[in-house]
Amino acid sequence: MSPRPAAPPAPAEPGVYLSSGTRGIGDTDSMGPRQRRRRAFTLVVMTLLVPGSAQLVAGHRRLGRVAIRLWLTAIALTVALGLVFLVSRSTAIGVMGRGWVLAGLQWLLFGFALFWAVLFVDAWRLGRPADLFVKTRRWLTVMTAGLLVVTSGGLVYAGNSVGAGRDALGALFTGTTAADAVDGRYNILLLGADTGKDRVGTRPDSIQLVSVDAKTGRAVTFGFSRDTENINFRPGSTMARLMPQGWNCGDQCLLNGLYTWAQDHASQFPAGTRNPGVLATREAVEALSGLPIQYYVMVDLKGFRKMVDAVGGLDVNVKYRTPIGGGTSPIVGWIEPGEQHLDGYHALWYARSRQGSTNYERMARQRCVITAMANQLDPQTVLLRFQDIAAASSGLIETDLPQSELGRFADLALKTRSQKISGVNFVPPLIKPWDYDPGVITRTVESTIAKSEKSSAKSSKSTVAKTPATSKSTTAKAAKPKAKPTPQPGTAVQDPAKAAGNAAESDLSSVCSAAT
Repeated sequence: MSPRPAAPPAPAEPGVYLSSGTRGIGDTDSMGPRQRRRRAFTLVVMTLLVPGSAQLVAGHRRLGRVAIRLWLTAIALTVALGLVFLVSRSTAIGVMGRGWVLAGLQWLLFGFALFWAVLFVDAWRLGRPADLFVKTRRWLTVMTAGLLVVTSGGLVYAGNSVGAGRDALGALFTGTTAADAVDGRYNILLLGADTGKDRVGTRPDSIQLVSVDAKTGRAVTFGFSRDTENINFRPGSTMARLMPQGWNCGDQCLLNGLYTWAQDHASQFPAGTRNPGVLATREAVEALSGLPIQYYVMVDLKGFRKMVDAVGGLDVNVKYRTPIGGGTSPIVGWIEPGEQHLDGYHALWYARSRQGSTNYERMARQRCVITAMANQLDPQTVLLRFQDIAAASSGLIETDLPQSELGRFADLALKTRSQKISGVNFVPPLIKPWDYDPGVITRTVESTIAKSEKSSAKSSKSTVAKTPATSKSTTAKAAKPKAKPTPQPGTAVQDPAKAAGNAAESDLSSVCSAAT
């Protein structure tokens, strides 16, 4: 009688056998201690690399499939956004700058953070810690907890950052009307508002007009002294109606005083005017420069201190000793020459200090601090300190730029940052702010823009255009700095601008430079 044939092997359960005759990662009955340890740690690592893969090979396959599909979808969306960014940065930034998109992204991050945490805990369970040695079990638990904090905790942090960014963008970009470029350029008014306790009302301490090529991002800046007088407004403007004789009353009618006057006479402005002070200052700079201004950005210098602290301070190469205090308050300290890392308190004093310096030197220092902020606000800093930056920006910046234009101007900002920026300050010896020919300013603006448009991005340098006001062109050059004197305790070092009769600080290097 022939022997009875052996019974065929039972079919393998899903996930138990990787191939015929080979036991898979889901089978632990025949494993030794070392194999079980390796299996447990492998499941956790698999969850880190591909969420859901541990469940797919050793646990609940349906849960694993759902997790992997979500993971692949997230990767696909990220890749798609990256491709859009490569094709059109403005479109990608514009999409990600929308409030509803950021809200959806925030909750997706929170949801995936929770789901990933569940997958890690389940992978730890699938590792059967009860079958491991005590020491191995502890290391497995520590590793799982650490990876859970890094992954899910990182996603929670990212979600909070997205939420903070959404709130900050919503509070900042409150404009409703988008403006087109004029003659291929965007002209943006930058105001540094000083609301210190020693000031009556708000007065723009720094008045800069930035003109940007709408295609290349190449920019030129025009600085106007706050004590500019004798301003006649353009016909048909609001201020021309309110002041048909112009802002002409000597030392009592300075450019930065327009802001306070307008705020005090807000009822005379058209209904719906959000900020009469900005409107008056904007129309004054339009009259001076001959350029239409599409948008404005006003930075509170007092709030600027919070922003500097939020980004971790600014690196500035100080050329001249600058007092902390002075005027109506005693000098309590000094910002010494040399490479300095300025926190918010010292950066604000460096930008505002008046004792022993001219308004024109202060304009140069303020430009230097702003340049340092622009240079050092790199993507890594923004990423690591995003929540602090978003919190500091609340109440710091005011603008009429609508949120729908965020993508376009973020793209322009990236182009601008990669190029040299030329600039002119309308101060002596180019003009005397109290006695000047308006044609000198408008012609200088025109020639400076024309020169910027002709120059290449590589050869573009910080220059001052020659003005055709007279047969002999007048150029706003800073006096050559003399040998740097040794600072003495309790004394301020006189800057070359002051020594040369308040020469224009077109070349910032004679006053300070932003560290790179």
